[in-house]
Amino acid sequence: MSDEVRDIRDSKVLAAVSHPLRRRLMELLHLDGPATASMLAGKTDQAVGNISHHMKVLAAAKLVEVAPELARDQRERWWKRSAKTLRWAAADFPDDPVAEAAEVLTLDHQMAVAREWLATRETYPPEWRGVAFSTDTWMRLSAAELEELNERVLLLLAEFEDRTEPGDGVERRPVFFAARASLGKP
Repeated sequence: MSDEVRDIRDSKVLAAVSHPLRRRLMELLHLDGPATASMLAGKTDQAVGNISHHMKVLAAAKLVEVAPELARDQRERWWKRSAKTLRWAAADFPDDPVAEAAEVLTLDHQMAVAREWLATRETYPPEWRGVAFSTDTWMRLSAAELEELNERVLLLLAEFEDRTEPGDGVERRPVFFAARASLGKP
């Protein structure tokens, strides 16, 4: 996987990554690394043919690529993300219904993950229930200050995301982190 950040500027690419199953496939490749369609089908309870179709859509958008170095034979196809981080802003797609739909789908996804946690948190060990968090606040910021806050949050996330997992035997689980800054009235 490349360490680069991919800025999405094409609404067709944005539409490809906004589809809920394709988003999930991208998340799995991000967390678990390269995988075959069969492996991804097992993790998503989808048919292999359906996963293959969606992987081809992601490949056409240059969001994933084949990793031939992982294949044991010519029939086996491994997929990996083309870029580690995807970034887009609705402002780059003025009056584009695809961007509006993508924003709604992103918010729906973030809320679905949070609701799933709330519904299942009692099944987790106490040490995990005690460290999950939610926070929100209101601030008065200029546009430049909001941009600075965004950059600082992204740097902090990259620090945790890019580190090599130490071989210390400590349990690490997938953690979904979502941050959103929205203008509005308190």
